[in-house]
Amino acid sequence: AQFRDDLINHGASKSDAAAEVSAAIDRMVWYAGWPDKLSAVLGGTNPVASSHFVFTLPEPTGVIASIAPEASPLLGLVSRLGGILAGGNVAIVLASESAPLPAVTLAETLAVSDVPAGVVNIITARRAELLPHLVRHADIDGYDLWGCPDELLVEAEQGAAEHVARVARRPHGVKDRADAFDGERGERIDGITAFLEMKTVWHPIGS
Repeated sequence: AQFRDDLINHGASKSDAAAEVSAAIDRMVWYAGWPDKLSAVLGGTNPVASSHFVFTLPEPTGVIASIAPEASPLLGLVSRLGGILAGGNVAIVLASESAPLPAVTLAETLAVSDVPAGVVNIITARRAELLPHLVRHADIDGYDLWGCPDELLVEAEQGAAEHVARVARRPHGVKDRADAFDGERGERIDGITAFLEMKTVWHPIGS
């Protein structure tokens, strides 16, 4: 009920707010089903012409800073956050600037859930003020720039490049709209793989 009320306070109708909360729950359940399947789906053994067992496994990138979608303050938020967490990463999320209440409520919910402390860190701030500092933070390993304003995108990518951080952004032509994460558009494995590293191990076969 609190999430619904937050969305209504930000201008959504009762029916739209209820639908977004329901979709956000379904989205988190969808992502929650992935962690124990990633190695099977993305990893594998590799045939080589030498006396080695060679296998590849996915690993988390590390600490990921996510600029949450502006137009979808709850469903968009959990759609981006779910992929980051499913891969085993730690998330620092800059909440929607115009509609931050759902993100604040989510932070309060996670604080009393089974999510370990420090895994999800949600910040509310003006993006134009915080983003230039965030993208140059050397302890951040990757950036999800889905919700980054167009006028700040180039600066954000340049800042991330200064310390060779991984970057994911909106696909070309996709707008930050309220329906951007509806249905299958929000259930994409690339939301997880964007922040996974693939480790290949060579193990010698000895006599």
